[in-house]
Amino acid sequence: MAPYYLLLLVFVGAGRASAAELCTDFYNCTCPNLLPIVNNGVTKFIQNDPRIGASLLRLHFHDCFVNGCDASILLVDTSKFIGEQTAAANNESARGFNVINDIKANVEKQCPGVVSCADILALAARDSVVHLGGPSWEVGLGRRDSTTASRSDANSNIPAPSFNLDALIKNFADHGLSVTDLVALSGAHTIGLAQCRNFRAHIYNDSNVEASYRKFLQSKCPRTGNDNLLEPLDRQTPNHFDNLYFQNLVYKKALLHSDQQLFKQSATTDTLVKKYATDNAAFFQDFAKGMVKMSNIKPLTGNQGQIRINCAKVN
Repeated sequence: MAPYYLLLLVFVGAGRASAAELCTDFYNCTCPNLLPIVNNGVTKFIQNDPRIGASLLRLHFHDCFVNGCDASILLVDTSKFIGEQTAAANNESARGFNVINDIKANVEKQCPGVVSCADILALAARDSVVHLGGPSWEVGLGRRDSTTASRSDANSNIPAPSFNLDALIKNFADHGLSVTDLVALSGAHTIGLAQCRNFRAHIYNDSNVEASYRKFLQSKCPRTGNDNLLEPLDRQTPNHFDNLYFQNLVYKKALLHSDQQLFKQSATTDTLVKKYATDNAAFFQDFAKGMVKMSNIKPLTGNQGQIRINCAKVN
């Protein structure tokens, strides 16, 4: 992403940002080795399992869409709340918690009680994209961590693979994101996998699926059973961040109903899909801009929330 888009880069002291401000140099004095620690952790895990990059990007997205980018998705259930990990969009599919916990433990060794889990998650998402060949962007820092989580809020706010275009546009608008952001950020599905239960209705009920692709998917995902079977969102390069996702949309080869909705439903989204399908640089630029906007959704700053020592539980 182009540097510094939509960030208010005002230095406000070594350990504090006001409610509307994130800045890239927030930890320069208090944890100067933060960025290499996070990057080394992401690299280690992706080298062992390339799929984890998509999982970390998805974790950040699912975190930000539920009451802001506050690491609430990392909290396990307690007697006080049922958290987000068992929400429909996350249950038995969200991954990467161990990666964030491992990185957090290494950060704590050098900078105890300083760096939030929310900031680590934002950096890990960026580093994952870069490691898999995608664009980079400047990550504003200074988020703090929530002290609660809500499964019901996650169920209400994370867009579902069954969504039609109007529902997707409204969902993203509710989070301050434009139609351009919707289409560009959907390009995250150029990496990663989806479960049979999430694409079954698309391949059996929708008409906008290319015939040979439909037949192939139906051979893998029957009408009943194999719910957890995994298929790549982009069969050609599932572990490489590129614009083939948009080319697949043009040829009616999207794995998910919600993805295929971006093409042949609206002149605006059609134009964007065609643009990104033929211009990888334009996709990278708009994806990076969208990630800055998304990662700036309602962060907790200043005295809000806390810096969790263990990302899975409140201090």
